Amino acid sequence: MNETSVMQRALGPAWNELPAALRAHYQYAENVDEGLLDIDYPRHLHPVMNVLHALGALVNRRGRNVPTRVEKHMGGTMQFWSRTLRFPDGKTVLFNSRWVHDRDSRLIEYVNPFLGLRMKVWIEAGTLHYESVDYVLQLGGWRLSLPEWLLLGKAHITEAALDERKFAMDFYLHHPLFGRIFSYAGQFETHG
Repeated sequence: MNETSVMQRALGPAWNELPAALRAHYQYAENVDEGLLDIDYPRHLHPVMNVLHALGALVNRRGRNVPTRVEKHMGGTMQFWSRTLRFPDGKTVLFNSRWVHDRDSRLIEYVNPFLGLRMKVWIEAGTLHYESVDYVLQLGGWRLSLPEWLLLGKAHITEAALDERKFAMDFYLHHPLFGRIFSYAGQFETHG
């Protein structure tokens, strides 16, 4: 079996341009990231975030410097992500997903068996960029494309190496009608 991660397949030859910290983060082998995350969204959207989190999408708590652990492993051609966020009040929030390579420079992150976000990825000046293309509704063998404006808007992600093992990441969702509806950013170190 060809032991390449989902990100490695999506980036193709550009994978070699990725800084060491990001190659470690996206490697095929099982690994763990630990760091601190800032999560924000407009307060009035909290009921919406509760519903989305119940469906497996996003995090339904706001916070600064939230200790976060991200465990990743490959299962065949899929990569599984298990995120654990520990808030100061002792509450733990889990956010799990699975990634699949779609085609060319695109991957899909599924937050449940039916709903995913298709993104294109590229490297620019040593920084990894993601941008959403559409949302995906998976119904058995059928994969339907849903426009971004219909759901949460466009996703933007950047990740940059800080040294050989550490990286910074920034993620936000911008809806054409409602503006920035969700964001998280932080710094992590990869182990394993």
